Amino acid sequence: MAACRGMDLVLAGIGGLFVGLALAEKLELPLLQAYYIPFTPTRAFPSFLFLKLPSWFGGSLNRLSYHLSRQIMWQGFRLADRLARQKVLGLPAAPFWGPTNNDRVHHPPILYGFSPSVIPPAPDWDGNIHVTGYWFPYPEAGWTPPLALVEFLGGGAPPVYVGFGSMSNRKPEETADLVLQALARTGQRAIILSGWSGLHKADVPDSVFMLDSIPFSWLFPRVAAIVHHGGAETTAAALRAGVPSIVVPFFGDQPFWGRRVAELGVGPEPIPRKKLTAERLAQAIQEALTDQTMRRRAADLGAKIQAEDGVARAAAVVQQFEKRGAAER
Repeated sequence: MAACRGMDLVLAGIGGLFVGLALAEKLELPLLQAYYIPFTPTRAFPSFLFLKLPSWFGGSLNRLSYHLSRQIMWQGFRLADRLARQKVLGLPAAPFWGPTNNDRVHHPPILYGFSPSVIPPAPDWDGNIHVTGYWFPYPEAGWTPPLALVEFLGGGAPPVYVGFGSMSNRKPEETADLVLQALARTGQRAIILSGWSGLHKADVPDSVFMLDSIPFSWLFPRVAAIVHHGGAETTAAALRAGVPSIVVPFFGDQPFWGRRVAELGVGPEPIPRKKLTAERLAQAIQEALTDQTMRRRAADLGAKIQAEDGVARAAAVVQQFEKRGAAER
């Protein structure tokens, strides 16, 4: 609450929606919703939590899935929200079914930080909803790649990138061995992000380069394929690079992005982590490397995303909303 005092508005996404709404209500500030995945009900496609729905009810069931997703999240937040409202903010508890009927939710614009070439705006969304393009961070000033990495990249064909972000794993050594087996089967060089445990530099052959961290915007255009967990940020960076993705989703919104990559034809079918084997991963890598139609689609989509400026479009929407609010006051 102290951080919000004196601000012009509150910006909130899925995880911060309810606390953001409570703060906006307390301080009488407008609330702007900003999401990286579809969260507004639509008949066009289901919520990311309900990827496989029967087609019997058509669009009605799709729309219902968003209300169910919101309830799943709200009921998990409800107790903490009530305590925060009553003990910290001095507000009455929100209704049992949630505070989403509040005017602060429906009147300000809603921002979506993904490309319209990846998820077009749903036909039944109104003009208050803006699909701006991805919100990529600007490159870090003065950053230069490690010399050893540059030498590795120049020492052969473009490698395959493998990284599962911050995803924890109950069997990290098994996963590391599985990845190395798949690479050996395909004969591919690889760059592996060591953010997940179970794999150390002493364990890998000369054809594999280990990294602790790297700007995706620099590395991904320089690799032949990208094996990742399907997190929103990694998926966005891979799509912008114009390189096929092999998505190994763990949970949350990751299956949604894996499915979307396959539907766009810019990567093989996703392989859920529980079903991942060296053979399946090797087959997916081989498909991503040899399917020229897939590679062309990935390059074309990457060019479209590179031509967008989601940050500028989002800023323009916020500025327009600010001017409208000033005129009304």
